[in-house]
Parts: sequence; structure tokens; C-alpha cells
Amino acid sequence: MQKTPIKFGTDGWRGVMAEDFTFENVRRVAQATADYWNSRPLPKSAIVGYDNRFFSEVFAKLVCEVLAANGIKPLYAPTAVPTPAVSYAVRDRNLAGAVMITASHNPPQFNGYKLKAEFAGPATPEICKDVEALVDASPVRHIEAGIEVYDPRPAHIAAIKKLVDLKAIR
Repeated sequence: MQKTPIKFGTDGWRGVMAEDFTFENVRRVAQATADYWNSRPLPKSAIVGYDNRFFSEVFAKLVCEVLAANGIKPLYAPTAVPTPAVSYAVRDRNLAGAVMITASHNPPQFNGYKLKAEFAGPATPEICKDVEALVDASPVRHIEAGIEVYDPRPAHIAAIKKLVDLKAIR
């Protein structure tokens, strides 16, 4: 059976759920991400967040299972979280990067795999190209152990409170 081609766009990959955005394809992209992070001198931990779209939390858990099997300690958000909280966690916790399961503004039948770089911002086109090139370069490995639950929202909110005068806004 021919595998679905994975093509990255702006800081990640998006697809129609149950057509090209499937459990198997998310695992393939997660393996490529793990291979990329393991090929660089980066910390061996990353955060995985997700939004409220259908099955996003399941897709995020699959990413965590692949990262864990590849020696990267995954931090799994216990609930849907905003992308800025996940990005902030990369910097705050000194992580290799992040994966955010979200299709952002795309229609509801889509979901997406957004990649955040070690500098806490969106993966550059070069990083996306490198990860895309690693899809299917090695077999997908996954385990259901070694996943730490971490809620990035409290640290993100505390950082915002240091920067924003909430009394003035009220």
C-alpha cells in the first residue's frame, strides 16, 4: 500500500482528518521529528500540546509515544492549551522544541501538526524541509511509557502577568 505523501507548509503539516491526517501519518511525522531532534545537539525533552478539535488529544498522545520510544522525554498537556503557552514552555523549560496539534484557522475537517523550534518560535522553512525529508527514513517506534503530564498554562500566565498591567486593562 502506498503511503500518503507528507508535505509541510507554514511551520508544519495539515491534512483532512481520516483521509491524510491519520494515526499512522501522525506517527510517521512524529518519528521524523524525533529523528531530526536526535540529530541535533538539543535537550532530550519536548512538549506536546493540542487544541479542542476532534481527536486532537489522541493525536498528541501518539506523538508523545513516538518521542518517548526515541529517547525524547515528552511533556503532555493534560488539557487543550493555547499555542503561545506551548511555545513559552519551550523557552521556559529549555526544550528541544514542541509539537502543537492544531489546524489553526483551517476548516473543522482539518487538523495539523505544528512544529516549534528550540528557540520557541515556529519552525523555519529549513527545519520543516529537514523534518519532511526524514519522513519514512526510519521505522516508527512507539511506547506507552515515559510520558510526563505538564500543564504549560500556569507558567505562561505568570509570565504574562509580569509583562502586562492587568489592573489597567480591567
